[in-house]
Amino acid sequence: MAVYTQLGAEIMASIIDNFDVGELISAKGIAEGVSNSNWLVETRNPGFDASRFILTMYENRVETDDLPFFLGLLDHLAERGCPVPRTIHDRENRPYRFHDGKALALIEFLPGVSVSKPSPAQAHAVGHALAQIHLAAADFTSKRKNSMGLDASRELLNACGEEGLASIDPRLPDIVGHCLPELAAGWPTDLPVSVIHADLFPDNVLMLGDQVSGLIDFYFACNDITAYDVAVTHAAWCFSEDGSQFNSAISEALLAGYEEVRRLEPGERAALPILARGASMRFLATRAYDWMNTPGDALVTRKDPMSFARRVEFYSDDANRAIFEGSAQEGQ
Repeated sequence: MAVYTQLGAEIMASIIDNFDVGELISAKGIAEGVSNSNWLVETRNPGFDASRFILTMYENRVETDDLPFFLGLLDHLAERGCPVPRTIHDRENRPYRFHDGKALALIEFLPGVSVSKPSPAQAHAVGHALAQIHLAAADFTSKRKNSMGLDASRELLNACGEEGLASIDPRLPDIVGHCLPELAAGWPTDLPVSVIHADLFPDNVLMLGDQVSGLIDFYFACNDITAYDVAVTHAAWCFSEDGSQFNSAISEALLAGYEEVRRLEPGERAALPILARGASMRFLATRAYDWMNTPGDALVTRKDPMSFARRVEFYSDDANRAIFEGSAQEGQ
């Protein structure tokens, strides 16, 4: 999340009024993330306690034509008991509106905090919740291709150029140049597919103690390899922020929590190393591109691409394949 567009008080109040959720009390910009503008909005109806929502204005990497998929998926999962926020429809029952040519949506606010240093118990709960949405989305009929697959990573990295990548770190062009061809040659094509979140970082999970209270930011959700989502989440949760330290306890707990709900097939487990390299390359690519192209006056914190370059190197090391070879559920 981030803030790229500034909205005055009167404009914000007018926007919120269209959703019939009460009078606007406050709206605070949220600086985390890199793709959209977001505000924490508080409203009040006479005689009722204040209510909170997240207002999102779609700025980058979100096509308006995709919004029915994203917002419909939230409602679908919420109806099936998954810990995801509902979409607040406007007075005309539309899930999103436009302001100055940009789409915006109001989303239910869920309680909880994002953890920067998760415990194994929290990682276990996240794996459980991830498998839950994979199964709950089985009867979601809308489809969306993964817009951030290998081809997109290649395009973003080509746009950065070798000189641009080297300006971030001199080793980066070699890491990218070695890994991309391997991914293209070995990417699996025969694994189970489903709706996936595709971006389940700790800041997209809300926790209350050791329990998941909310999975948020579904704006990269799509239909793709189910185990790829496990790999994305593994890369996002199992390392230190700079990618230099791997946490085996978090890894084991995450995979065990997932398999309590949905068992990984042998082929899925065997493919996790290359899927994790692809997941790491995807975030390396977007971070490198954003590092070079984020406006200087944007209320957003740039993220270091090298933290995922280190993950690419970790997953590329055959000595580390054993982390995916079994879980606590195996043999039960």
